Amino acid sequence: MLTFGRELCGDLATAETREWLVTNGMGGYAAGTVAGILTRRYHGLLVAALQPPLGRTLLVTKLEEAVYTNKSYELSTNRWIDGSVSPQGYRFIESFRLDGSIPVWTFALDDALLEKRIWMQPGANTTYVRYYLHRGNAVELSLKALVNYRDYHGNTQARSWQMETGCVPHGLCVQAFSDAVPYYLFSDRGQFQLHHDWYQKFELSLERYRGLTHIDDHLCVASLAVELAPGESLLVAASTVAAPSLDGESALAMRQTYERQLLTQAFNISEQQYPLSTSGEFQQLVLAADQFIVDRPLVNEPEGKTVIAGYPWFGDWGRDTMISLPGLTLATGRPQIARTIIRTFSRYLDQGMLPNLFPDAGETPEYNTVDAILWYFEAIRAYYAATGDDALLREIWSELAAVIDWHQCGTRYNIHLDSDGLIYAGEPGVQLTWMDAKVEDWVVTPRIGKPIEISALWYNALRCMELFARVLGKPAQDYKTLAQHTLIGFQRFWYGAYCYDVLDGPEGHDAAMRPNQIFAISLPFAGGEAGGALLEPEQQRSVVDVCGRELLTSHGLRSLTPTHPQYVGTYGGDSLERDGAYHQGTTWGWLLGPYVQAHFRVYQDAARARELLTPLVQHLHGGCIGSLSEIFDGDAPMTPRGCMAQAWTVAEVLRVWQWLG
Repeated sequence: MLTFGRELCGDLATAETREWLVTNGMGGYAAGTVAGILTRRYHGLLVAALQPPLGRTLLVTKLEEAVYTNKSYELSTNRWIDGSVSPQGYRFIESFRLDGSIPVWTFALDDALLEKRIWMQPGANTTYVRYYLHRGNAVELSLKALVNYRDYHGNTQARSWQMETGCVPHGLCVQAFSDAVPYYLFSDRGQFQLHHDWYQKFELSLERYRGLTHIDDHLCVASLAVELAPGESLLVAASTVAAPSLDGESALAMRQTYERQLLTQAFNISEQQYPLSTSGEFQQLVLAADQFIVDRPLVNEPEGKTVIAGYPWFGDWGRDTMISLPGLTLATGRPQIARTIIRTFSRYLDQGMLPNLFPDAGETPEYNTVDAILWYFEAIRAYYAATGDDALLREIWSELAAVIDWHQCGTRYNIHLDSDGLIYAGEPGVQLTWMDAKVEDWVVTPRIGKPIEISALWYNALRCMELFARVLGKPAQDYKTLAQHTLIGFQRFWYGAYCYDVLDGPEGHDAAMRPNQIFAISLPFAGGEAGGALLEPEQQRSVVDVCGRELLTSHGLRSLTPTHPQYVGTYGGDSLERDGAYHQGTTWGWLLGPYVQAHFRVYQDAARARELLTPLVQHLHGGCIGSLSEIFDGDAPMTPRGCMAQAWTVAEVLRVWQWLG
């Protein structure tokens, strides 16, 4: 489905904006551009999760490739700090495609056709690169391995850094410094020749755009030259494992079998109920969804799972995990993973809150989010609706009941249920909602008071508890009474044609036109799926219409209307500028899911609602090929920004696609 020819591959300005991503299910990844040029500090052939799912460290940056026939072809592409691009190997790329999630390049070198593909072994910090000569006369393939050892957020200036290298059977070992984790390069043929030459001053164009350090150095640690005849291949493995498999056919088959199993799981559910699931786009989204689900082993939960919020730089967060869970797991036929994630996070409930930042070993969780715990209820509801798993409800009932109690009596950051049935949250210096940008002491969108989506989520959680109580034979009346109180109080949000974004803030009510009101329609109970909608039908229609006119773009909803004086239509610049724009007009892809759901609830037109998803699904061909971006500019042409692959963007498209049927 996702195949590109010379019209893209041969145009550097386009090819360097198309990225690829492969992952290993434990937080490690490999990523780069179709052109082969490094544009981010996060690009690399092996970015290993040394403390899964985090501790991500750039180990192997890239392989510099050249082919010799009757003449020489340099296949690599690099941009240097002086602006020059050398070599210019992108000119020889005849096509690029995804085989499942595996990126595949085809280089045309006169009559020779050389294929290159990259994949990772599931459950291991091991990246494979396989070269296969399809046709032509025999060629000599020459590789130079560029390596590093740094935090993936950092940059390297070589200076006098000396890494230790040594030969091992079929390859070499790199020891960056005395207490560094050793890593390896292997090949299934030929012999590496050791070097120690720093390649200095790579220019990282996206880091320059982001106002960050944009110069990087990498060490050429070895070279390899082999002769390939038509039908022959070369396998290179970069790994933290001392003895990975060097059987290229077997390693590739393992990856392909894994991906076929993912699709089979999705189709076992979807083919019976959702005809659209057989489309190529659905298959690609299923594979993209899997990239975010990673191991999170805990002492009492060795099989624990979590969700990486986005690649290349986010970790696993409570809010993102719960929002993403239904789409990533339930819409893809993997409810057992949803169950594991729900149980994993239940161990960290504290004072009625769920951590925003999931703790590493020995670290204290950060409970600085008001909505993560409320999305937790919705994730459980969706899981129960898909499975009817009474046992899980019974296991976590007391913890869920305690959450409601804590909100009634009050918890951290002045989070409490007020007398009008709405949730108040916030205090100076903290950002508790999903609009959480903060630069040093500047909270860009503090939203102190009663944010609309928080009370909508609260109402939804109460109705969930009412349902769970009836299922388990527990008293349900108290939850029903609380929900009725919130239902009545929620009308305070109405502002004539749409809803206030925040009530009772330090400066009164905030009437800024933002997308958060859409959740009062999209959330199942809040929208009236079983009666008791928070907004009247004419109010729901007005909200959908106003959000459509003011906020809807091809790829999601703007975070602020363009008519607002603080609107920022382009996301870029240094951290101050970027964070200042993050929720002040930037388009968020994940918000298209709730908007489409709300639109269908109001208009009952599945074809029209599904049509709204089409431009974002087409984005599988842009940005990170095969995945969906985190954010986009608010102004046309809505250029993708932020994380190149974002969990909740993929998840919400999958969830709503399935929900529409």
